[in-house]
Parts: sequence; C-alpha cells; structure tokens
Amino acid sequence: MCGIAGLLSGHGTAASSSLLLEMAGELTHRGPDGAGLYIDGSFGMVNTRLSIIDILGGDQPIGNESGRYWVVQNGEIYNYPELTEELCGLGHVFSSRSDTEVLVHAYEQWGPDCLCKLNGEFAFAIWDHQLQELFLARDRFGIRPLFLAEPGGDLCFASEIKALLRHPNLVRDIDPRALIDVFTMWSTLPDRTAFAGVRELPPGHFLRIRANGTRQMSKWWDVPFVPPDQYLSGTSDEMAEQLLVQLEDATRIRLRADVPVGVYVSGGLDSSVTTALARRHTSRALQGFGIGFTDPRYDETSFQEIMAGKLGLQLEHLQVDGADIAADFPHVIALAECPMLRTAPAPLLRLSRLVRTSGFKVVLTGEGADELFAGYNIFRETMVRRFWSREHSSSTRAALLRRLYPYLPRSISASGALLESFFGVGLHETSHPLYSHRIRFKNAARGLRLLRQEVIESTSQEDPEERLIARLPSWFSSIGPLSRAQYLEIHTFMQGYLLHAQGDRMLMGNSVEGRFPFLDCRVAELAARIPERLRLRGLREKHLLRKAVTSLLPDKVVEREKRPYRAPILAAFIGKSSPEYVEESLHPQTVEKAGLFSPLAVSRLVEKCRRNLDVGVSETDEMALVGVLSTMLLHRKMVQQPELALPSQPKKIVEGTLITRDSRKAISEHQAS
Repeated sequence: MCGIAGLLSGHGTAASSSLLLEMAGELTHRGPDGAGLYIDGSFGMVNTRLSIIDILGGDQPIGNESGRYWVVQNGEIYNYPELTEELCGLGHVFSSRSDTEVLVHAYEQWGPDCLCKLNGEFAFAIWDHQLQELFLARDRFGIRPLFLAEPGGDLCFASEIKALLRHPNLVRDIDPRALIDVFTMWSTLPDRTAFAGVRELPPGHFLRIRANGTRQMSKWWDVPFVPPDQYLSGTSDEMAEQLLVQLEDATRIRLRADVPVGVYVSGGLDSSVTTALARRHTSRALQGFGIGFTDPRYDETSFQEIMAGKLGLQLEHLQVDGADIAADFPHVIALAECPMLRTAPAPLLRLSRLVRTSGFKVVLTGEGADELFAGYNIFRETMVRRFWSREHSSSTRAALLRRLYPYLPRSISASGALLESFFGVGLHETSHPLYSHRIRFKNAARGLRLLRQEVIESTSQEDPEERLIARLPSWFSSIGPLSRAQYLEIHTFMQGYLLHAQGDRMLMGNSVEGRFPFLDCRVAELAARIPERLRLRGLREKHLLRKAVTSLLPDKVVEREKRPYRAPILAAFIGKSSPEYVEESLHPQTVEKAGLFSPLAVSRLVEKCRRNLDVGVSETDEMALVGVLSTMLLHRKMVQQPELALPSQPKKIVEGTLITRDSRKAISEHQAS
C-alpha cells in the first residue's frame, strides 16, 4: 500500500521536482517507509511507500529491463507469484520480488489487456519513456483511490486530493454541486469531488494519454450481473460449495505479505467468515481487532468474543463513546476529504490506530459481502415494496416493512397511512431504474433545506439522480430487480462512501492496509450469477452465503440478524460535554462566512437537537447535523486554514533511465537544480 502522485506538463516545460515532492509530502501517512521520484522531461511521478512485500527490494518507481516502462502503484496484486512465473516464462527478467514489478512487465507484454489478468486492489501509473505516454488504471471496485485535476493545462493525478491542491493553479474551494450529491447519495459520483476542478478516475477504468495529446478513457470492468436466463445452474448445495472454494482462495492469497496480517472482528457474519478462513491458512496465532461501544445500542462485543473463543484468536479490543468520536472527527474529515452524513468512520480511525500501535500494517476485513450477497435492508425493502405494489390495499404486505425496521418511529409504524406515505413513494413505478434507492435519496435530500438560497439557485440544474442514470450500463434493465438494487448500492454507497470514507482513508490515516476477500474478482463474478432467490430468500438476507459458511461459524453468528454498523451522533456533538469546535463551526457567523448553508436553518436544527437530546431526533435530522458539521470542518481544514505537509525526501530517484538509490548527494544535487 502506498500513495502516488504525478504531473504531466501541458506546456512542454519540465515537471517540477519540488512540486512533486510537496505532493508526496501530503501522502506520507499512506507510505511512511520511504519515497521515490521519477522525472522525465515534462513528466514526473512520486510514490510514498508502505513496505509490505519485498521490504528491501520493492522501492518505487520500478522499471522494466530496458528502462522504457516505469511504474508507481498504490495497492497490492495478490496473484503476483503466478504472474511472475508466467512472465518469466515469456522472457521477462525481474529485479525484485515486488508485486509492483509485475505491473511494468505485464503492461509491456499485454498492454491495457494486462488489467484483466490482475487480481488485486490497485491504482497505478505507468510511463512509457520511449513514446512519452502515460497510462493510469484503477481496480475493479475502486478500492484504491485515484484523483485527477487539470490546473493551468497540466494533468495531475494523486491518491488524495490534498496532494493535488498543492498545485499553485488549483483553487482551494468546495464545489457546492458536490453538496447536492452528498446530501442525496451520501457521496459524490466520480465525475466530481467535494473540491472544484477535481474528479476521480472511475473504478474499473483506465486513462491513456498519448504523446500527441489524445486521450482514451475506457471502462475495462464492471460488476457482471446477468439476466435471469444466465444464472448459475445446479443445486444450491453445489453453488454453496463453489462459493466457499472461491472465498477460501480469495482469503488465502490476501495473506501474502512479508509482515504479519491481522483481521477485523466486528461480530457480524462477514468479518467472521473472513476470520475463520484466515485462521485456516495461518500457522501462527491470528490477531484480531474489534470495536465496542459504551452505548449498548451499538455494541457487538459479545459476538466478537464468541468468535475469538471459537477460533482461538488473540483479540485486541477498544471501547468507544461519544467523546472519542467527537475528539477524532475533525481529523476524520481531513482524511476523508469529503462531507459525510455519518460518524461511523471515526471509531474505525481509532481502530486502525490500535492496529498500527500493535505492530501490524495489514488487516483483512469483510467489506463487500452485503453488496454482493444482498445483506442490507434496502434490498429486502425493495423486494417487499415490489410485492406490496402488486396488491396495494394489502395491510399484511405493507406490515412486512415493520419486520425490517422494528425501530421505526411509532408515528410511522402505528399508522398504515403514515407507513404508506413514507414507503409508498413511487410504489408502482417499479420500472424506474432507481426504484430501489429513491426513498433513501429522498430522505437524505431533506438536508438540502439547510443550504443558502443562493446555493440552491446556483445548483438548481443539478440532478444527481439523472447523472447516476446516465452512468448506468446499457444492459442494466435486462437484469433482475434485486441485481439492479445491488448494482446501484455498489456504485453509490459502497464505492463512494464505504470503501473511501469508512475504508481506505480511515485505514491509511494510520498507515494500515485493508484487504477485502469478498471483493476478489472471482468471488464477485460468481456472486453476480447466483439466482436472486438464493441471494435473498424471503426476508432472509445472504441466504447462499450463510449456507456456504455454516460449518465454519457458531450458530449464534450464522443465524443472527444483520445489524448495520453505526456510531453515536447526538452524544458526540450535542450537550454540555460537546467540544468547542462544534459550537465554533455551527455558529451563525462561521456558517455565514463559509457561504454554503443558511445560518438560521442551521441554528434551528442545532436547537432542535439540543431540545431532544434525551429522546433523540429523526435519522434525517441526525444526518443533516453531521452533514453540515463535516462540511464546515472540511472548509476550515482544507480551504480556510490548510495545514500543509513538509515535502518528502526521496530515497530513490530516477531520471530517464538513471537510477540512484539512497544517495543523499544525488538528492541534494537534484533538489538544488
């Protein structure tokens, strides 16, 4: 795992090594074990390394035998031993045992088609010295981030936005259009970020910039959901066995490392499966890490202890309360580089800190299982609503929604009329491409009422739902309703929020690499072909997955209802013990100065939360509070008062085909020039 950044001058001028090292300095937390610099005329790129594989020989950038191709990577290629053997058989000569070196030889051998051979989580850049051509690529699910900007005609890329913002021609400014995205879909779509002028290379895409200036951006992979007539055939037992085989191998290859690998243990099904499979392939004691909460509504400690006892884990455990969340939240936002509607990432930042202080750089986690195997309530809700729409007058069918959400406010659950007004929005519009997510989007979008009128007017033409629909593949309407809901969840919540704000950023904030067996490409391609009736059977979520792993886990873990991971909100930010920054950030003068939200509307929301601190407020109001606070913190920490990192000091420099390792004299001469 690493950080990468680069610059291709749009004016033919030499790439600035000092700017590149400033960009690398902003990524030091992603790679504290060393930095590398490559300069070739108008192009330059840098890497900050977290050494995990080939610790002594894997410094980047890495070139092929002739020095024509050079690569920097953020991520891991898990099938690198098999690819190394194949490429050696084709005549390639390797200089290291690094998984990153596989990329440069694979690209030399197969060009962009090499991507389909990679099993990993990656974002990388390859420079063709001979053709003066740049190739950027991102993994299938976008697990590893890669941002783009074009300030002053230059093309810049980086693992994090803060590195791009070091370019003198890129203005530090929050894009108000991004707030429309966040307050609707919980995150931005790849065509924009929270910062004006910055976008993402979308997951499963590559970008090729040729010497003549032409560009080719192509989608090389998408989640391959299929129409019902192309589902897997065979019995459910056969499919369950096939799934277990794939999951086991996905876990096995993600244990490949020259450093110890730990596991996150949440107490839920997904992390328990990952932990049980990892235990099979670990000869030494397996180290687990778990979060508990002082508030029992969020705590899953008992299930974590059940798993630890079952597998003989050494379990490191921390307990979190509202004060802990509040203490970490400003740093969480600076790492995430985007407003958010939840506090759930904050405990995960604290957990990764525990991992790092315990001497670990790598952990396996269970992300992706809910999206691929239909584990969330939004999937069950979608199917219930479709069932209800066929007999709208049926109170029995509508009542199924109460089984999904037993914690619904009484005002909604006690009255059939109110239940219908909440869940009946667009009930009969089952052919609408966003049918499954329209209620979620509508509820989250209530936070938009807090925006200033001028912002609302300036963004009145923005419709994130239309932009999302425009991004859907041509085959989207041919797949089943559950598959459509899963596809949308993957391309919004998972890619935009879960893998970024709650995943990559909270792990890398403490220089820890997360690995995700459920997002192995083979597992995903198998899951996408499982019949919908076996993914979701009645109201039983993840049916086939449970069937596949029953023998691995205690019955209490296999049979327990899905419990979404959440963290306290009001207890963190409202009340006598709330930190000073909350009052400062939400003060009318501060809100007015930022120019994004209505001071009056924000004050009313804060007062409502204070009045109802003991009884609580609606989920919509909680999300609105976090959304405003996180936006104001982002504005302060990255626009008003940015804390600039010191430039990196590289230990590996490449100029053309000249390689200098650990040469302080060369570094000094290079920087002086």
